[in-house]
Amino acid sequence: MLDILFFSGLIMYFASMVMLFGGNVFKKEKLLTIAWYVFLVGLALETAYLIARGIVAGRLPLSNQFEFAASFSWGIGIMLVFMHYKFHTEWIEAIAIAMTFLILSYAAFQPRAVNDLMPALRSFWFGFHIGSAAFSYSAFMLAGAGGIRYILAYKKDPENEKLEQMDYFVYRLISFGLLLLTITILTGAIWAEKAWSAFWTWDPKEVWALITWILYAIYLHLRITRKKTGTFMAWYAIIAVPVVLFTFIGVNTIMPGLHSYGAIINDLL
Repeated sequence: MLDILFFSGLIMYFASMVMLFGGNVFKKEKLLTIAWYVFLVGLALETAYLIARGIVAGRLPLSNQFEFAASFSWGIGIMLVFMHYKFHTEWIEAIAIAMTFLILSYAAFQPRAVNDLMPALRSFWFGFHIGSAAFSYSAFMLAGAGGIRYILAYKKDPENEKLEQMDYFVYRLISFGLLLLTITILTGAIWAEKAWSAFWTWDPKEVWALITWILYAIYLHLRITRKKTGTFMAWYAIIAVPVVLFTFIGVNTIMPGLHSYGAIINDLL
């Protein structure tokens, strides 16, 4: 049953992505509308999957690379739905839904077995720390999607009236993501002190989380203090995305440390 829910959601995301591409290419508004509702079905299936997995595991589904990737994908979807109905950000959806599909596809290649939590993970901080990381990464990915959309719109029409809205949303998404990443690092430090008797150990995951934090803090500095906007900041948001993905995937794959537990890589940051 769990696999049926998971792969059904993945298929819905793929179908939505294809329909959005077709709708944008051929200017079919009805197809775009259908694609959005197909995406909502996919998100509902993924939500049901994560709830069911959490019930089976008896914990939040956030303990390993597969579960974090699925929650990461889900976080993008939830934020996208909020933005769609609150701010009518249809301009970002094609790229954002593609990101949701690709991250969930990555999850599909990870071990999906339900395992008990490692002793170090059995903490009050478990949900706060890893949940804030998942939504932080989601916000950064959406900011990257917004940056791509800004560049495409600018090249087509530098006077496009939506450019200001796109620029603003990239800024707000990065602000939100940085806030959550700050929470992730602070709760991780508290948790690390309890688990390993040290607030900071220079573990590769900690180092790259800090690098990511500094990268986006520089973005806010340029935006707020230097009043930077437009294509420069859009490119900044795009170029920062590979750093987020490396912190999530690359560090876990090639730089094992305290945040790795045997064959199951537990994403603590």
